[in-house]
Amino acid sequence: MGKGMDEMENMKVKAPWKDHMGDLPFHLEYFQGTLFEAVKKTVSEYPDNIALTFMGKNISYRKMLQEIQRCARSFKMCGVRKGDRVTIAMPNCPQAIYAFYALSCIGAIANMVHPLSAEKELEFYLKNSGSRVAITLDQFYGKFAAVLEHTEVENLILARIVDELPFPLRGPYMLTEGRKIPQVPKDAPVLWWNEFLNIGRRCHFRYETHTEPNDTAVILYSGGTTGTTKGIELTNLNFNASGAEIVGVNQMFRPGDRMLAAMPIFHGFGLSVCIHSMMMHGGRSILVPRFTAASYAKLIIRYRCNFLAGVPTLYEALTRLPEMKNADLSCLKGVFSGGDTLSVALKKKFDEFLEDHGAMIQVREGYGATETVGACCLTPPTLHKEGSIGVPFPDTYFKIANPETGDEQPYGEEGEILVSGPTVMKGYFNDPVETEKTLKYHGDGLRWLYTGDLGVMDEEGFVYFRGRSKRMIVSSGYNIYPAQMENVLDANKMIRKSCVIGVPDDYKMHKVKAFVVLEPGYQANEETWLKLMAYCKKNFAKYAMPYDIEFRDELPTTLIGKVAYRVLEEEEREKAYRAVERDPDEE
Repeated sequence: MGKGMDEMENMKVKAPWKDHMGDLPFHLEYFQGTLFEAVKKTVSEYPDNIALTFMGKNISYRKMLQEIQRCARSFKMCGVRKGDRVTIAMPNCPQAIYAFYALSCIGAIANMVHPLSAEKELEFYLKNSGSRVAITLDQFYGKFAAVLEHTEVENLILARIVDELPFPLRGPYMLTEGRKIPQVPKDAPVLWWNEFLNIGRRCHFRYETHTEPNDTAVILYSGGTTGTTKGIELTNLNFNASGAEIVGVNQMFRPGDRMLAAMPIFHGFGLSVCIHSMMMHGGRSILVPRFTAASYAKLIIRYRCNFLAGVPTLYEALTRLPEMKNADLSCLKGVFSGGDTLSVALKKKFDEFLEDHGAMIQVREGYGATETVGACCLTPPTLHKEGSIGVPFPDTYFKIANPETGDEQPYGEEGEILVSGPTVMKGYFNDPVETEKTLKYHGDGLRWLYTGDLGVMDEEGFVYFRGRSKRMIVSSGYNIYPAQMENVLDANKMIRKSCVIGVPDDYKMHKVKAFVVLEPGYQANEETWLKLMAYCKKNFAKYAMPYDIEFRDELPTTLIGKVAYRVLEEEEREKAYRAVERDPDEE
């Protein structure tokens, strides 16, 4: 970052990792090459280490590099050049990893999207990025076929899961999962993965292309700070710095350690924490193409995983799975929670679960955004403060700013979280207006990301997440923060998970409603409702009291496992609309 230690002493964040990690330096060294060059360097150091495990098949670093280079030659022969965008819409499978690093090899940009996206979403991603080539699985062909004519895509490459399975599993797969996949028409204008790789054999010219540290390498998608989907431009340096920081703040990591890669690669959390940080340091990523809590549990046990990364709902589920009853978790070195708020109650519950199963660690909560690749703040391994998301990574600085004035808040005062550091995005793709609103230079010479999140910092540099500033309920002039209420509700022994939303109200503007999933053994009846309302009355201010608590068997979730509160908000709006339609006074 170029700032001296004297200047650092004047900042609200000094060197918390140095304080809490002993000999860890405040500044780290970051690889200045491309994502591909970072992996190539790892291959030279650990060629025989296992890089990827997929459905029982192990792939060494040497073999992975060969497949990446084959893929890179084929992209080159398909006309992909430096700066071109190629859409990868795939789950966590080897072909997706090969394609991702192959694009970096030739200087192109990987446009990572969710393969389960709706047709209109896919069309947006393809058009927004200007992709001329896209890669997906055969089972998603129908959605792509429906939208390709409205895009600039010239080559659609289809891969198959069965092609990467160990030979003994191919037959059983085709008789079960494979039978469910719709047949791709024989005359479909597609390139099959193996045909695509064969094209590369004709590439006899130089295909490796160097790009600079601050050149865009990846585009990921997020709602951003305004809730509107945006392409987030992330550079070589962003990802390489993220990989260095993740391993740097986990000094217990050793080459060969196993990371269970269940978080999806179209999300920064999965792509950086579960894949690139491992590929930079000789680790092993165990790819999980289709996530279920049960499959996750089996893989933890089978591969004696050293590191886990997941969302709170996953850890809640693990505590209840029969498969985990007698599991030996003494192999774990790190368990990280992100993507959503980890309640105090769930942390205590999961920490007890880990201890009961032989683990010598506790779950560590982190914080990040797609605009910072993934995590940029994490609880140190040796010091936890209740309710805290930890301290900023080395070379990463946090400010807590007054949302109205922009002035830096004193310790202990709530404000908007601002982040500056080597993982902060380059900007929003083709959206200079939103980029300018979100990234701003301050008098300290640093470029700050306005996250739209609310938080507090204490004098030791620990940060406390208070919720989205945009996800705020205004009721009778009072500001109410749902995340804070959910944390209190989740601490009640009767509640497994909660979600709080604002329901439009003519008088108050919004009124508060809570949705809860009860723990087993508790009945969704009037008695339970009254007890919970009494609990709310005890814990919430009068203006924040929910007017109703609705029991649900489960809460809707996003594609990465967060509670989809917007779905509940839309349901309530629909109810209100139908009620107005039925109201005879409106005739």
